[in-house]
Amino acid sequence: MAALNDLRNGLVIRLDDVVYTVVDCQHVKPGKGGAFARTKIKRVIDGAVLDRTFRSSENIETVRLRDQEMQFLYSEGEMLWFMDNETFDQHPLHQDLLGDGIKYLKEGENVTIKMDAGTPLAAELPTFVQLQIVETDPGLRGDTVSGGTKPAKLETGAVVNVPLFVKNKTVIKVDTRTGKYVERV
Repeated sequence: MAALNDLRNGLVIRLDDVVYTVVDCQHVKPGKGGAFARTKIKRVIDGAVLDRTFRSSENIETVRLRDQEMQFLYSEGEMLWFMDNETFDQHPLHQDLLGDGIKYLKEGENVTIKMDAGTPLAAELPTFVQLQIVETDPGLRGDTVSGGTKPAKLETGAVVNVPLFVKNKTVIKVDTRTGKYVERV
């Protein structure tokens, strides 16, 4: 349990059996009445942000999430199978844990799973992944680096915009946060 003074940005707490991360915290000590904290908290499971005020009399349950590296093996329906890199145990996780990041996930890729007492709550892909282009229009003569862009289909099925000079079978680096082309590899 934590007191009001322990609230800070980045702290992971549990309210009504739901895990949240404190995104923004402002401690207020008015001249009249008790101290309180205005916070913005983000639900770990789906990323929803809520405004919440905590009074000095409230006890706050803190949570210690454990980051666990797992390797993506394969998908089966809506379940994704991961292997623990330490124990080599295989665990099924629902694809909703990855959200839109599933478009950039290929077999053998390492993912960080946030665990709370053995229960997976969220998954984080690496910031950058290297993927091969399987289909894109051919570039035209005179295409330059500063020119326009064209759509390219990647080996995972995702489509990103790439510069005109990039060809089929090229391996590129993609930012998984924005889904944008970064560079050729």
